[in-house]
Amino acid sequence: MLFNSIAYVFAFLPVTVCVFWALMWLGRKSLALSALSLASLFFYGWWNPVYVPLLMFLVLANYGIGYHLVTSKQWRKPVLIGGLVLNLATLGYFKYAAFIATNTKAIFGTSVDVGTIILPLAISFFTFQKIAFICDAYSGKVSDLSFLRFGLFVSFFPQLIAGPIVHHREVMPQFAKLEFRHLTWDIVATGMSLFSIGLFKKVVIADGLSQFVSPVFGAAAEGAALNAGDAWLGMLAYTFQLYFDFSGYSDMALGSALLFGIRLPVNFYSPYKATSIIEFWRRWHITLSNFLRDYLYIPLGGNRHGTTRRYVNLFITMLLGGLWHGAGWTFVLWGVLHGLYLIINHLIRALLGERQTFGWRLAGAVTTFLAVALAWVFFRAPTLDAAFAILQALAGEVAAPGHLPAAVSGTVLVISSQPEEAAAILIVLAAVITFCAPNAAQFFLEQRQRLRFAPNLASFLMVAFCWICVVVSLGGPSEFLYFQF
Repeated sequence: MLFNSIAYVFAFLPVTVCVFWALMWLGRKSLALSALSLASLFFYGWWNPVYVPLLMFLVLANYGIGYHLVTSKQWRKPVLIGGLVLNLATLGYFKYAAFIATNTKAIFGTSVDVGTIILPLAISFFTFQKIAFICDAYSGKVSDLSFLRFGLFVSFFPQLIAGPIVHHREVMPQFAKLEFRHLTWDIVATGMSLFSIGLFKKVVIADGLSQFVSPVFGAAAEGAALNAGDAWLGMLAYTFQLYFDFSGYSDMALGSALLFGIRLPVNFYSPYKATSIIEFWRRWHITLSNFLRDYLYIPLGGNRHGTTRRYVNLFITMLLGGLWHGAGWTFVLWGVLHGLYLIINHLIRALLGERQTFGWRLAGAVTTFLAVALAWVFFRAPTLDAAFAILQALAGEVAAPGHLPAAVSGTVLVISSQPEEAAAILIVLAAVITFCAPNAAQFFLEQRQRLRFAPNLASFLMVAFCWICVVVSLGGPSEFLYFQF
């Protein structure tokens, strides 16, 4: 079920919120949390109910592993290793078996038939959550052993499909302390406003830009000739599409969770305003960056064993981060690029120091944005050949884009019915919002996620405008890009 679907917006979310708080008002907290868990499983099963038992099995298995690691002093390391193997083997089979089989056949000529494997939705996200839980249980960092709260921590539908990758210590205590008195008008208004702005980002901007992305990358995959106009349009449109798609989803996730009194961690903080790749990864997909740092980079040794080892650890972390996003050489190369970016960034800082002049920061921001945009080409392209064709065309013949949709749909019709004009206006609009407007965290939250939003006439008009634009576009073809991970 998509956050921007009519079923979610007008049926599932309001019904679930009303049932949950009605039970909380009656003093039936355990029943309310149980109902929320069942609703989350229903939400997950809406896409493909076949994989609900897999999710439930992994929840039960990891809870049992974590419980043993917390309460027993025997067989702790073998149990931890067994838990890691269980989670990684499950992820490996569903996400990487076909990739490994294809490359093994190409290299060694062997033929291994793994059949048709349908990737379970969000398996990468909830696998990371459970790995963090059992690792922390082994390290003595887990104190809450409530099965109800653990199951809800994994399956809570606002963050289940595409993050943020929440940590057990961030949400399980909130479920434990939640009371009916926590439901206030400010929380409801903030949640609804966050959701509305996220919905606008997704439906109006991201889905509007997607109409100009697919034709360019599709033409590159088919071997069609591309000019510089095509390449720059495709790259910039996708750069902003991905940002507003994932940023919009994250805002909707935070807003949906707030309606239940739960505050999820901020996952985006204006990453395209970053003045370095190091800063970019502190702002983009923050919860993934934190997980890779805490459970991969630091265990590898971090920066504790000299400069060379630090750079190797950075490279390995980003390489595996790329592979986490997808089983394909395009994702591997995307990870390799960001690993090299980080190494170069650290080398420059070591040689020149951190300079804070306006000119230096401006040059850093432009360089960082272009480097990120170039890497996104590999992230989006279906093949390496298609990616290299687009990159080559960036410096090719300067001409108007030749691969545009015959017609545009949705809110862009209000902007312009001409594809060239609509694409240009949407890209400029996306850039202005990205680089000039405050992000959702700045607008709605203070430090430590305390609410700072005060509903007033201006905010009401802003939300109303978002909904008017959304209604024009809602119901068209749409898909969250990060759902595939």
